[in-house]
Amino acid sequence: MRKIMAFILAAILFLDVVSLGVILFAKAEETSEENLTTDLEDDEIFERAKVVVAGNNFIQTKIIDQANSRETRDNYKFDYLYDNIAEYITAADSAVITQEGLISSTHGVSGEGFLNAPEQLGDDLVKAGFNVIDLATNHSLDYGEQGLINTLNYWNTKSDVITVGAYRDKSESQRVAIQRVNGVSIAYIAFTESVNGNHKLPDDSEAELAMAEHESWLSESLSYANKKADVVVVLAHWGNEYETEATDAQRALAEKMAEWGADIIVGTHPHMVQSVEYIENDSKEKPRTLVVWSLGNFVSAQEKPEYVLGGLLTFDIVKNPDPYRVTLENIEIKGVVTHYGMNQSNIRVYLLDDYTEDLASKHGLKETYSEFSVKYLKKLLSQVVDKQFLK
Repeated sequence: MRKIMAFILAAILFLDVVSLGVILFAKAEETSEENLTTDLEDDEIFERAKVVVAGNNFIQTKIIDQANSRETRDNYKFDYLYDNIAEYITAADSAVITQEGLISSTHGVSGEGFLNAPEQLGDDLVKAGFNVIDLATNHSLDYGEQGLINTLNYWNTKSDVITVGAYRDKSESQRVAIQRVNGVSIAYIAFTESVNGNHKLPDDSEAELAMAEHESWLSESLSYANKKADVVVVLAHWGNEYETEATDAQRALAEKMAEWGADIIVGTHPHMVQSVEYIENDSKEKPRTLVVWSLGNFVSAQEKPEYVLGGLLTFDIVKNPDPYRVTLENIEIKGVVTHYGMNQSNIRVYLLDDYTEDLASKHGLKETYSEFSVKYLKKLLSQVVDKQFLK
């Protein structure tokens, strides 16, 4: 009898161990699956990625001089520029910025005319949370082919960063940068409408700068991107500086890119925030394309309220696998403010949501523009951005 009882107890113990093993294994699978997603709703698993897109990182002489003064000579420190906004940027899965100018170690640092920043600027941009760097601007060839190649070489040392708009060769795989985050794939394509002066790459150069005039390249790249990614974002450095409206040429190209499959088109270059709208498409797969004509300056040393007010595009990409569909949610333009004191001292950037009337009263522009205030900046933003994109 005792032998029978012992056998029964052993069998029960064996089944308990097996069951525990199954439970642990199932729990491990559940945890692993949860790690692939960021949310769980109505028993439906889906992927979500938060994206933030900033405008021009316009590093002028005043900013460079202040960065230099914070360290020993020729050892620059730019992180103070972004300290007040870095927490918001680092919270994004994909954080994009247009770097206005080069980072070329063999050329002199310059913040006027030709733009070339020291390598510490790039280091501090990454530290602030940016992981997609748009290199296609009118300043991309300020220092010719070598300046562009040096810049690409520098950014190539950043393993967690992708660059767009400038390339070492013409292979299609390098024309379309694919970023994969939280199970979502985002394709980034960038181009500039112009370059300063008569600068151009040599005919025999292996390097390439993406230009708006290369429409066949844009069409092919968008086609390729749509096959490889869930969402396609175009970064367009275009338009006229210091103007509030997009040009006819911009609108014509935007309609073509919408037809070619762009989900979102984001503009920079005018140094001012411009309107946001949808382009309606005939495609059932992509019935409309979001266009932000210009985000203005993310940071600069410029001297008008319209130039120190910038925009920050934020949105979520949500991918539902069954049935498969991708949606853009929580689309918003957040204001950003370049703050500085008298004589453009201590330049730094704030979210408009965090900017206070006390800070505004101490802005270096207050003496010239008596109306400068948080209320005034919000009014400026609301005059150009439709209220559906302002929360």
